[in-house]
Amino acid sequence: MSMQWSCLLSRKRLGTDEAPGGSPARTDFQRDLDRIVFSSAFRRMQDKTQVFPLSKIDYVRTRLTHSLESSSVGRSLGTLVGEVLIERHGLGDYAASDFGDIVAAACLAHDIGNPPFGHSGEDAIRHWARTSAYGRSRIGALRGSQREDFLAFEGNAQGFRVLTRLQNRDNRGGLQLTCATLGAFSKYPRESCVGGSHFDGASARKQGFTAEDREAFEEVAAATGLIRRHDLYALWWRHPLAFLVEAADDICYHVIDIEDGFRLGRLSFAEAEALFWPLVTDPGRQAARLGRIDGQKEKIEFLRAKVINHVIQQVVAGFLDLDADLLSARCDASLLTLIPAAGPMQALIDVAADRIYGAPEVVEIEAAGFQVIGELLERFIEILDDVAEHGEGATPRSKMMIRLLPPQFVGPDGVPSPDPYTRLLRLTDFVSGMTDSYAVALYKRITGIALPGG
Repeated sequence: MSMQWSCLLSRKRLGTDEAPGGSPARTDFQRDLDRIVFSSAFRRMQDKTQVFPLSKIDYVRTRLTHSLESSSVGRSLGTLVGEVLIERHGLGDYAASDFGDIVAAACLAHDIGNPPFGHSGEDAIRHWARTSAYGRSRIGALRGSQREDFLAFEGNAQGFRVLTRLQNRDNRGGLQLTCATLGAFSKYPRESCVGGSHFDGASARKQGFTAEDREAFEEVAAATGLIRRHDLYALWWRHPLAFLVEAADDICYHVIDIEDGFRLGRLSFAEAEALFWPLVTDPGRQAARLGRIDGQKEKIEFLRAKVINHVIQQVVAGFLDLDADLLSARCDASLLTLIPAAGPMQALIDVAADRIYGAPEVVEIEAAGFQVIGELLERFIEILDDVAEHGEGATPRSKMMIRLLPPQFVGPDGVPSPDPYTRLLRLTDFVSGMTDSYAVALYKRITGIALPGG
């Protein structure tokens, strides 16, 4: 069994039976890009921490700038791969830029479901679900994927919700992106609970959609011809272009975290330079060019650009070599682990983990995330449960504080769902969609740390 590029590049839009409406001047995949860029969830990433918080310095990357950079790398990867695949597979109805636009759009959205407070945001939600006495009792009553959706909360699954349900929520299919873009976006095409079974490979490492969104993903999988891995559990092999989305993300954060670490003084110039040189093509010629650059900042920027270009070329070559294996699901490993530069790239990760991710400003924002997110979840789920279970008999506090929740995160007509799973989902939708600043401000208000007008 093998996937087919003619299906994998499906222009069908999730949630609508309308025929594709693109044109050579503005293709369906370019329209996907536009829909993501103009979404409110995309804009909110400008105030979501990537690694370093913005409170002390505004140079370092946010989730937004990281997504833009990943999209730029993704477009290069997709276009370079597409140039070869079109001829190899006789895909005369597509252009190389179509591949580039699909990967670029998926990269733009790859972090769109991540909660505030950097990499710890997901951990904070999982921690609350596992350790809070009240939350644990509510989640403990759920079963299967409904339960695991919270115990193993995952930003990738939340991102699929944002794209297909939460943005343009009055539309079936949300933003109604093409199934090709949604397939490429889905690095982990499985539900959260697989019955204790273990499945190898990158595709099954995490979940990519919630129990509520299973039907939507099944529609994407059918349209793109993904290969199902299990008859009972919702589990598929990856869309091949998802490997390029993953590579673009990995290239950017591996390389750029080193640059940011240098700019913030966590690494010396000599240390950053030494990490980059093994990843530069034709180092002799590039050393001469580097010698004509004066500033250390500018030198690191030059090397960073050369490193990214070098790794892009290796990833493209590796993908094309593995084309048949990816289509038949015989390969399910991160491309960056398979290229010749895998060792030097791993060195970047090791140094970042040792010298950057433990920086005081990073630890501070992560600690704040656990406190803020945990408190918001705890207080609001009690309020939602009280109003759902007692209606007009709910406490005055609950009836007052539920007004702090936007109506779409409560339920139709402002009435919480009678289903506990749905109430929890709506609440995690609300909290994970917050920016860092809004989460802190709301936390201060509901705890009395800061009063309106104070």
